[in-house]
Amino acid sequence: MIVVVVLLVVLVVVALVAVVLYNGLVGLRNKVEAAWSQIDVQLTRRAELIPNLVETVKGYAAHEQETLDRVITARNAATAATTPPAKAAADDALTGALRSVFALAEAYPDLKANQNFLNLQETLTATEDKVAYARQYYNDTVNRYNTKIQTVPSSLVASRFGFTQREYFEAGGEARGPVDVSF
Repeated sequence: MIVVVVLLVVLVVVALVAVVLYNGLVGLRNKVEAAWSQIDVQLTRRAELIPNLVETVKGYAAHEQETLDRVITARNAATAATTPPAKAAADDALTGALRSVFALAEAYPDLKANQNFLNLQETLTATEDKVAYARQYYNDTVNRYNTKIQTVPSSLVASRFGFTQREYFEAGGEARGPVDVSF
């Protein structure tokens, strides 16, 4: 009778250990999936963010350029005008163009093309940092998972229930280089 009780206790303990190991493996497998999902989120964010930022900077630079072009055109017209009515019309045009610059500067004192480019650079750096963090977290999680399924006693449960190794996220080719942003 004691042998039967001992065998039952051993079987219950083995079953509990197997359940705990199995649940731990499922938890790690789910963390690997979640970590991969975060990489996907960050890569999608980067893919959507970079073109939008580039277009935004182009828009601001074009807006400033348009305003400055109007000032330069008005100035050239004012210096080229020879008659009083032509000079007055050119001066009015130059005054209007300068008002646009003053209004722009008053409404957006920090609105400068170089500031937009600095913001773009900072945002790109932050985005790349988020991608790098997501990759590192994924690889750390894969490392824990792969180690768990390869070590005893977890490996016994892992092989029995079909837990397989996961691949590390390794940047290849173009992904290893800097992001190419052109204007």
